[in-house]
Amino acid sequence: MGHIALEEAFSIPELTERQPCTEMRIRAKTEYAAVWSERLVDFEKYRIPDMDSHGIDIQVLALSVPGIQADVDPAAAVENAVFANNYLAGVISRYPRRFRGFAALPLQDPDAAVRELERCVTDLGFVGAFVNDHTHGRYLDDPVHDELWSALEELSVPLYLHPGSLPVDDWAVLGGHPELYGANWSWQAETGGHAMRLLFGGVFDRHPRAVLILGHLGEFLPFQQTRFDSRYRTLQVETPIKRLPSAYFGTNIVVTTTGVFAPEVIQAAVLNIGAEAVLFSVDYPYEDTAAAVAAVANAALPLAVKRQIFHENARRLLRLEQ
Repeated sequence: MGHIALEEAFSIPELTERQPCTEMRIRAKTEYAAVWSERLVDFEKYRIPDMDSHGIDIQVLALSVPGIQADVDPAAAVENAVFANNYLAGVISRYPRRFRGFAALPLQDPDAAVRELERCVTDLGFVGAFVNDHTHGRYLDDPVHDELWSALEELSVPLYLHPGSLPVDDWAVLGGHPELYGANWSWQAETGGHAMRLLFGGVFDRHPRAVLILGHLGEFLPFQQTRFDSRYRTLQVETPIKRLPSAYFGTNIVVTTTGVFAPEVIQAAVLNIGAEAVLFSVDYPYEDTAAAVAAVANAALPLAVKRQIFHENARRLLRLEQ
């Protein structure tokens, strides 16, 4: 069966040179950092052979962290988003059967972000948008982004909410333990919290056809649905949401298997939010493609469900041709 991978990173050296230098809290071992740096900028030497070796038909490419969220100046963010998206469109045009793209958005200028989304989807054929968490402390439940959510609905494309590497607060629980920062733990909490802001902020009530994709099996939120419901029932809320929190999972919020390669946990995700809401992903080049494929292949799930996860759900959500 074919595989479509949804959270696959690339970078552009020229873009990095154009952006302000950002403080990175993550300190990877030298040998890993060297491999990632080499493979993030590559599409032919390593990437496609890796895809071929593991049955990956299509990678949906997205600009690696921190992406356009690194820019402080709105005008620079707009210029760099256009540059990055045009670069990605060029890559896709060379390999149209192997790659699709998520648009990088200059959320520093909300109106320009809407225009760039529309250009990327309508003119460049991109299949959605990709945002690295907050943009200098402003989250996607901010009313200035309502037009963006309307555009996503109108264009029938999802928004992939990914962790970012730009700190917004000095989070005391991380003090003295830098190993807690990033993909090891804090990103799940930060990005999951962002997603819950959207849910409790009524974004999906105002935009019922909007779809949010969360990686890492939904930043582990699907496994807390009963807790969300039971506690929400007890709260006095100024502006209540229209449904219980769990009702938004599997409908407005879908998840990918990125970075969670335990078959039993993938099974649990299917049980929690449904087979239609779980999609395959690798997180190339940061994660191992063989491990990502094996996790779904070895799950105690019917073959029909594995097909859904590996490619059918992605084809439906992203409207990809067979």
